[in-house]
Amino acid sequence: MGRRHAPRVLLADEVGLGKTIEAGMILHQQLLSGAAERVLIIVPETLQHQWLVEMLRRFNLRFALFDDERYTEAQHDAYNPFETEQLVICSLDFARRNKQRLEHLCDAEWDLLVVDEAHHLVWSTDAPSREYMAIEQLAERVPGVLLLTATPEQLGMESHFARLRLLDPNRFHDFEQFVEEQKNYRPVADAVAMLLAGNKLSNDELNRLGDLIGEQDIEPLLHAANSDRDDAQAARDELVSMLMDRHGTSRVLFRNTRNGVKGFPKRELHTVKLPLPTQYQTAIKVSGIMGARKSAEDRARDMLYPEQIYQEFEGDTGTWWNFDPRVEWLMGYLTSHRSQKVLVICAKATTALQLEQVLREREGIRAAVFHEGMSIIERDRAAAWFAEEDTGAQVLLCSEIGSEGRNFQFASNLVMFDLPFNPDLLEQRIGRLDRIGQAHDIQIHVPYLEKTAQSVLVRWYHEGLDAFEHTCPTGRAIYDSAYASLINYLAAPEETDGFDDLIKSCREQHEALKAQLEQGRDRLLEIHSNGGEKAQQLAQSIEEQDDDTNLIAFAMNLFDIVGINQDDRGDNLIVLTPSDHMLVPDFPGLPEDGCTITFERDVALSREDAQFITWEHPLIRNGLDLILSGDTGSSTISLLKNKALPVGTLLVELVYVVEAQAPKQLQLNRFLPPTPVRMLLDKNGNNLAAQVEFETFNRQLSAVNRHTGSKLVNAVQQDVHAILQLGETQIEKSARALIDNARREADEKLSGELSRLEALRAVNPNIRDDELAAIDSNRQQVLESLNQAGWRLDALRLIVVTHQ
Repeated sequence: MGRRHAPRVLLADEVGLGKTIEAGMILHQQLLSGAAERVLIIVPETLQHQWLVEMLRRFNLRFALFDDERYTEAQHDAYNPFETEQLVICSLDFARRNKQRLEHLCDAEWDLLVVDEAHHLVWSTDAPSREYMAIEQLAERVPGVLLLTATPEQLGMESHFARLRLLDPNRFHDFEQFVEEQKNYRPVADAVAMLLAGNKLSNDELNRLGDLIGEQDIEPLLHAANSDRDDAQAARDELVSMLMDRHGTSRVLFRNTRNGVKGFPKRELHTVKLPLPTQYQTAIKVSGIMGARKSAEDRARDMLYPEQIYQEFEGDTGTWWNFDPRVEWLMGYLTSHRSQKVLVICAKATTALQLEQVLREREGIRAAVFHEGMSIIERDRAAAWFAEEDTGAQVLLCSEIGSEGRNFQFASNLVMFDLPFNPDLLEQRIGRLDRIGQAHDIQIHVPYLEKTAQSVLVRWYHEGLDAFEHTCPTGRAIYDSAYASLINYLAAPEETDGFDDLIKSCREQHEALKAQLEQGRDRLLEIHSNGGEKAQQLAQSIEEQDDDTNLIAFAMNLFDIVGINQDDRGDNLIVLTPSDHMLVPDFPGLPEDGCTITFERDVALSREDAQFITWEHPLIRNGLDLILSGDTGSSTISLLKNKALPVGTLLVELVYVVEAQAPKQLQLNRFLPPTPVRMLLDKNGNNLAAQVEFETFNRQLSAVNRHTGSKLVNAVQQDVHAILQLGETQIEKSARALIDNARREADEKLSGELSRLEALRAVNPNIRDDELAAIDSNRQQVLESLNQAGWRLDALRLIVVTHQ
């Protein structure tokens, strides 16, 4: 996906399966390859920091967060403020609220647009929402579009069609036709299930497969698939792949479900009903009188947080934590589970701060705080303290916004000090722990006050939606349909008439929608999305690469050369700090106060403050660029102590680089990366490189001081120039062979891909014309660039034989 030209796809995995990471992998690949340079990410306002953190932590991509203030500041620097940054995140509301701002966004020439929570883009033929029209304007101007949604069928077939329409309006232009096409995919899905079952196929089933893949002769494949031969499974896999290429929306839609991805923990709910203190009863009563003119929604939001109501009346002297039974319960739970890590989430930052003070002063409980008022670095430190096993914080107190984008799979105990207003936020809270990588069942504790909006919500979430113990893809749809009734019960929780009926109705709706979603499972789509055997091979390759120690040795050597201090802190953690003798005063990617790195993936996943070092990490890439662009290591002189050779024997070691210059987006490195060609020449031009391996030879050499080196170079300068001429003659043949091989490989691969897609275009309309045109243009430009490839002398070493 990341290698496609301007990918336009819908990523529709269920919650907790890593859509943000998938999108990040695609855009990271596009940025690294040069296929994209400018990226815009549009998300709901509550998810901005999550994306900012995920892109920085997982991919080392530093996005700029644009809000009203940042936009106004940037207007002083450019007519179009969005041209001041290459990588931008903004909220959907920010994008659509102002007409001129939306025009500036559309004019900013983005290469890739990412839209999260795309199922909130409501569309109908007659009345598309303003949010939908804003994204539609952008999608028309931006070549690559990634739409992220957890529930493609949740809002109905029409809304699903609308999201696909954003990706390819020419392909998805007629809703009725789309509905008809979806019905016709059932035989394809049945055929795939039939092949995957591994049973012998009947003549009717063989004929059906022949009809579905009718444009080419597949008789040999069908015969092999239905035999007992060793290649039967491979033939079946090939047939499944052909079906997926030709039918359905698999080129534009990817969806993994928890049914298809195993290994998730169970969720266990523990509700704790507590009495409503008289202080809160009085405050709520007075608030009801004074706020009689408030809307039901405003009253409902107030009622969710009685401590806030009390604090408003009492001011700074109000000490709600002295009588709130949830505080006593929380302290009791933490003191009786001292050895366990506990994540506590509450809606407000002030609540988290006050709870930290109470826990520390009364029980000496080590608690870290995490809220939106803290910088990313401060949050990193809090997360790191919480992650430490022995001396770290027992509990992390998070506000709703502050916990966004941070996952704590090493903890399995979640306390909801209060409840969020909608099921999406509830799932987001649980999702901090319920992720891929969680090793234990998740214990969800909900202490709630009776006769408050919390008591209403806890029943509605649990009995109406089953949202605590299972993911709830139906939650948003039911929330929207039950909103008016639910708000009234939240605003006046003492009014319980009809509430049981509402819960029953919501549960029936939930079960019906859930069954509908399960019945509509697209087996073809699931197989295509999870990658099958190729995904397993890729995972194995990643494991092998993680076990390779070459990167560690290379990185530590690079840090030494650059002049970066390294402090081994144990637990596979190393702290890097700038030194006074670095090659450059400010090394890109290394903060002034340093950073913590690790070469272990598991450590990086459990420690938010540790950067995972890979070959693609900016520290490695920037270090390589620094070395390769400078003079360091480009020429040197050494002595070779070897009594088998006459004293004064001269050898010249040359490293040429064969390369092609081309725009980054052509990705010439696939065929001809900068390729070193080593030569070891004597004075007669004999190349000894094949007989004398570099590492072995390098260990036999000794350095020469600058004064002696200058004298040696002056003495043999004429001979060196003669040997260089011989080297220039020899390199042409080696370089030409490399270039010709690269050109042949590029032509075969790109022409083959173009031919395959042109053939598929006849049977699968989801292959876009512009994609075919781009591949053809890319092929021509790649071949032309390879025709212009050349070579250069990159490094030279003069070796003089001595007997001393």
